[in-house]
Amino acid sequence: MSDRPASPLDRYLAHRRRYEIGFWFAYWLMHASLNSIDVVLALHRSSPSFEDWEPVVWEFSSCLMLLALVPAVLLYERRFPLRWQHWRRSAALHLAGSLAFSLSHVAGMVGLRALAYAAMNSRYDFGDWPRELLYEYLKDVRSYVYMLAILYAYRLLLLRLQGEARLLAEPEEGAPVEPIERPERFLVRKLGKDFLVAARDVEWLEAAENYVNLHVRGHAYPLRSTMSAIEQRLDPERFLRVHRRYIVNLDQIAHIEPLDTGDARLLLKDGAKLPCSRTYRAALKTAVVR
Repeated sequence: MSDRPASPLDRYLAHRRRYEIGFWFAYWLMHASLNSIDVVLALHRSSPSFEDWEPVVWEFSSCLMLLALVPAVLLYERRFPLRWQHWRRSAALHLAGSLAFSLSHVAGMVGLRALAYAAMNSRYDFGDWPRELLYEYLKDVRSYVYMLAILYAYRLLLLRLQGEARLLAEPEEGAPVEPIERPERFLVRKLGKDFLVAARDVEWLEAAENYVNLHVRGHAYPLRSTMSAIEQRLDPERFLRVHRRYIVNLDQIAHIEPLDTGDARLLLKDGAKLPCSRTYRAALKTAVVR
């Protein structure tokens, strides 16, 4: 393993999913709590003929369903990311997504409220469905937009802190200083500063949603690309695909451990462990003995 002490960003990234899940739980819990207090106070002023538990049930049933729908929104955005150059198509797709989001939210919310009211020996009345559905959709579309805005702001902040890698582009004037089709270096922008990373220093690559993470000396730099596209741009004498999600720098392999399943496990010099699926084992064996 590297002797470089872990930075706060490194420690965050090591437990990134836990923090992300915790954020959404905290966000909707706070939202439900504050709204419950606000509604209770407002109803006490205007309509004293209600039970204090009712606004709590309304707000928490709504926020519980919104929390349950977070994974669906994230998966939908991953399948249909916002593309500003195709904004009409993106707008249509996410308008449809917001409708499905609202209908799912209302159906689950009403079901939870009905159960809560039944537990209190009462009956929940949603009201006039067409009017209430329109009212809920106008609120839900804002929630949908807020969730996407939080997602994109978070990604932008993470990219600035982590550093985003790019392939070197062909210059507007003159000949390129190195082959464009097979770059020898990557341009990394981090916190507004640019620096170069030699391709040979990339230890391994990992597919991550719409990016490929370049792992270099304990850092991971996201590159906006697919695994297939970047694989074609790398030197095949140095880099090899070992899994649908991983490409490894052959010079970084310290040990290969065969598994009973026919797959293998690669131990790299930096301490990382990567899977090698049986589909790629023959190519790996050929590459390491040549």
